[in-house]
Amino acid sequence: MRVKGKRILVVDDEPPIQRILKRNLTFGGYEVLVAENGLQAVEMVKLHQPDLVLLDICLPGDMDGVDVCVHVREFTQTPIIVLSAVSEEKQKIKALDCGADDYLTKPFSNDELQARVRACLRRSSATEMSNERDPEVLTSDDGYLHMDVVRRQVRAGSQEVRLTPTEFELLRQLMLYAGKVMTHRSLLRAVWGPEYGEEADYLRVYVRQLRLKVEVEPSRPQYIVTEPGIGYVFRSQGEAQNS
Repeated sequence: MRVKGKRILVVDDEPPIQRILKRNLTFGGYEVLVAENGLQAVEMVKLHQPDLVLLDICLPGDMDGVDVCVHVREFTQTPIIVLSAVSEEKQKIKALDCGADDYLTKPFSNDELQARVRACLRRSSATEMSNERDPEVLTSDDGYLHMDVVRRQVRAGSQEVRLTPTEFELLRQLMLYAGKVMTHRSLLRAVWGPEYGEEADYLRVYVRQLRLKVEVEPSRPQYIVTEPGIGYVFRSQGEAQNS
């Protein structure tokens, strides 16, 4: 039985990996599609509109996994989990910078994969991410930043801002607790899920991306402010702070 109609695209050029992922994900209740290279992956995302993409970094041809992230982000915010044997932090940061939502290093267990898949799908679901008691609209005190949680819209000044599901939820959490310092661990668990807590590099990447999209001067953030060694805080008054 499919999980609420959720469709996952697996992008990997190795048949054994394809079979294992397809079997385990199908058993978990998902509809699974398979692409063997980057070009095919981008076309399948356009054609089939999957709910999630599981993407290997090392792909044959002229388009590797990072290139796929870049191309997919040009037309959709579909969540992407990178599956890679490359464990170097530099590669991980590059993938996240280019639009990936998560990075899972091979080898990994089926339980870990399923947990990451559930967490990623949970973040992309507006109905599951928002608590009924939370406000439907969040606005900075000066009115510059405006978030309509129900419509999934964010405005910075007069400009509407396009955010990925993960970026949206990170900003929502920060604005929801404006003025309160949120630790790295609390933010990771609130945004990525209870399976997370030590991936501070994720936060650095996503906070940088958020600042580029919503701050007037990203290099001198006024709203999303770093508390060194602790976490981040949303300054609702938009007072200039050091990054």
